[in-house]
Amino acid sequence: MAAPSNLQTELAVSTVVFALRPHPDTGELTLWLPLVRRIREPFLGQWALPGGPLEPEQDLVSSARATLLETTGLAPRHMEQLYAFGNVDRSPSSTRVVSIVYWALVRQDEDTDAVEGENLEWFPADDIAEEAGVLAFDHGVILAYALDRLRAKVTYSPIAHAFLPEQFPLAELRRVYEAILNRALDPSNFRRQILAQRSVEDTGERMTGTAHRPPRLYRSNSDRTRYTLTIQETP
Repeated sequence: MAAPSNLQTELAVSTVVFALRPHPDTGELTLWLPLVRRIREPFLGQWALPGGPLEPEQDLVSSARATLLETTGLAPRHMEQLYAFGNVDRSPSSTRVVSIVYWALVRQDEDTDAVEGENLEWFPADDIAEEAGVLAFDHGVILAYALDRLRAKVTYSPIAHAFLPEQFPLAELRRVYEAILNRALDPSNFRRQILAQRSVEDTGERMTGTAHRPPRLYRSNSDRTRYTLTIQETP
């Protein structure tokens, strides 16, 4: 669709936030995200991604972080630009809105700062993505894009480590992969590939407070930013 010559353009920032929480039906760790209920038209009463207009005195990432903190109480370490969405008709108003979208990955210790309220609620990401039209604007398209990007990127980069503390057992890393990919993985094959790819390094320490032999603790290998994993599901 061609843009009318008198159509004004507004810049906005939005953030797709992913955290790992148990699914209410299965109890399995899964991807969740916070959504904000719109309190004005257009799309009054519908859910939307956290975001807002780009403030003139802020750069893009500062504006996204400020909006995210104000709406969700979160200040995640991992935040990166995802994509720009700017279809002419993405907002049913006299102003064309171009959104610079970020994604944020939340660690468990950061998730404790998350808030909920009358107009803010957390949802399982795949459940929302499957409900066509539940999100305002084109935010359903944005969410689907973010999920696809995350699931692709987890197979060739250490992005899954962003959900974990500095040190972690390999079993916890596997559970993060399973939550992202939404399927069970073969433990032995996963361990073998992760160690072969050298995406993690042994810290020489073991987890404390376990009933049985404590597992080894690993950390992300900062020298390995790209590799290839062949995902094998549990037989």
